[in-house]
Amino acid sequence: MSSLLQGVNLYLIGMMGVGKTTVGRLLAKELGYGFVDTDDVIAQATGKSINQLFAQVGEAGFRQIESDVLSQVCAFTNLTISTGGGIVLRRENWGYLHHGLIVWLDAPVELIYSRLAEDTTRPLLQDADPKGKLRSLLEQRTPLYSQADLHITVQEADTPEDIAKRILEAIPGVLKKTVSH
Repeated sequence: MSSLLQGVNLYLIGMMGVGKTTVGRLLAKELGYGFVDTDDVIAQATGKSINQLFAQVGEAGFRQIESDVLSQVCAFTNLTISTGGGIVLRRENWGYLHHGLIVWLDAPVELIYSRLAEDTTRPLLQDADPKGKLRSLLEQRTPLYSQADLHITVQEADTPEDIAKRILEAIPGVLKKTVSH
């Protein structure tokens, strides 16, 4: 499989809580790739948590840092990259994402909410109605997420291993399409 990809990066996009980091680590291991989580890189580079950054520089400031990190990460090859849920909001990021194969992990709002209900580290969920907020974020982002090369629907019964296997099985079909353009 990694010879089929020829070093092309895999970018995992989708809402917070869909499993991008967990599945990304499995894919990286399976492909013999390195693994990068853009949120982790941002936290390491700034010495601040995502929550602290949102509080200090706002969402716009955070999105700029996120774009800067993505521009640096995409210079490398042989990586599986888990991105922040909102990375698709900035047009410039698509230029970076299109250097690789983009995989959208798509999960229903109910599932995302159940996974994140106890998570206090998500600045965009510090809302009076977190489920409503998730629904509105997903509505706003779905047209952007749908530009991915590969759309993988995540159900509650799916294990991270199941999802990684489905992605690996789907990649050859997507690569043939992108090559034949």
